[in-house]
Amino acid sequence: MGVSPSVHPARSISTRAAEPGCRLSIPPGTCSGRVVSSPRRSAQDLEPLWPGRGRSVCHRGVNPVPPMVFPDRGRGRTGPGCAGSSMATGSPVCLSTPLADLAYSTEGSRGRPQGVAGSSVLASTPVVPAASESVSQYSMASSNKEGPAVSVGGTDMAPQPSTSPAVGLAPGRLTGCSEPVRHTILSARAPSTRLQYDNRWRLFSQWCSAHNENPVTCSVPTILEFLQSLLDKGRSPSTLKVYVAAISCHHLPVDDRTVGRHDLVSLFLRGARRLRPLPAPRVPDWDLPLVLAALCYPPFEPLAQADLKWLSCKTAFLLAIVSAKRVSELHALSVSPTCIRWAPDDSGVTLWPNTAFVPKVLSPFHRNEPLQLARFQPQSGATEGSELLCPVRALEAYISATASLRRSDQLFLCYGGPRLGYPLSKQRLSHWIVSAICHAYAVGRRSLPVRVRAHSTRSVSASWAALRGVPLEAICAAASWASPTTFTRFYNVNVTVPHPLGQVLLQGSAGPSQ
Repeated sequence: MGVSPSVHPARSISTRAAEPGCRLSIPPGTCSGRVVSSPRRSAQDLEPLWPGRGRSVCHRGVNPVPPMVFPDRGRGRTGPGCAGSSMATGSPVCLSTPLADLAYSTEGSRGRPQGVAGSSVLASTPVVPAASESVSQYSMASSNKEGPAVSVGGTDMAPQPSTSPAVGLAPGRLTGCSEPVRHTILSARAPSTRLQYDNRWRLFSQWCSAHNENPVTCSVPTILEFLQSLLDKGRSPSTLKVYVAAISCHHLPVDDRTVGRHDLVSLFLRGARRLRPLPAPRVPDWDLPLVLAALCYPPFEPLAQADLKWLSCKTAFLLAIVSAKRVSELHALSVSPTCIRWAPDDSGVTLWPNTAFVPKVLSPFHRNEPLQLARFQPQSGATEGSELLCPVRALEAYISATASLRRSDQLFLCYGGPRLGYPLSKQRLSHWIVSAICHAYAVGRRSLPVRVRAHSTRSVSASWAALRGVPLEAICAAASWASPTTFTRFYNVNVTVPHPLGQVLLQGSAGPSQ
């Protein structure tokens, strides 16, 4: 790759003697503003190279100097990526092995990297895999944008708000529109939808490139061949519909219609549904009475002595099972005074999501829908210990236990580690719910069902409520389903005994006033 000469800001550049652990240095004069591949040599030509204690390799007798000049904001960079400025003409280029890069990145996370100031990571694969292997070719790429920092390990913290790339429309449909208008139109879909469409469109474009087709102007039979290849690989008809929607966003109209509205595409999807019918759920994924029974014993009870981990899992599970809410909706709950209101007679509590939350079903009703919880009042004939399953009781204990640790108004917080008291991510909230289910099966000495998911609480809760006699319209309103068909087709499962928390579900409509 050729690099044009550029003028860099004046800065002090210090040289240092070669030492173990330094990087592979190509001395000045070997290249003129660019990197070229050297011919294959014998092993004797590698004698001047010697390993640097398992990190980088060093050329004897050469004083390496900083090969790249980063802007001042990049001096503390710890992750791999490309430089924000051009390569200095005539300067040596230092190439590191990934092992050395990892060491530098690790050191940089604790403080300033050890080595030459301004040095950067240029190679993503080993330049010299082993001492016995010969150096055949150096490959480098340049970019005007800095690459993203690579995070090591998982995180429990809630991700910072970010704007996902808006998926475009077919060329020509936005002709004459200004950039703000384009941005508004392209943001009509939810960020998660735009990300899915972007991924599907990229796969379709790769398929078209392999078949010498233009993904924007290809014919409908070509699109159907692509969909057939997905169907042959076992993709479900619902997955094919997502591909069709993504292609329709970019492809030019066919016969004055989008690809998704073309007759052949509609018939193809109808045939795919008939050939590959979606198996409807028949039985619950896990046993709700078993899990509820386990929540009445240690380590979940007594609440005043329970570890914060198990108190968090129990509270999250009970809120999920009595509300039939999505994890994203539970994640948006807040303890801010404007988002929580306790009933004056202590009969329950009303929770609202934070004002920045955008629900999946975007409508005035669902945007700021409250979650009303009534305190569980055991009646005659109720199961012994059923008051231990009251979600209001668990919520009170959880808010009290996290009051001194709280660093955010978000309801659910990290319960340990360096993120103690910080907002919890949606993924970790899902893990809490699954952990409660898995622990119940472990203490009950029952084999854990395959693929237990937090989302299954919506199916189990709604099915128990329907058996208890809760109106279907009330179930759909609580679960944020636009149509009862969604429940009957995808979420209704066979349950044969009364809902253990049916009284709480029934009392929800008569909870405290807003």
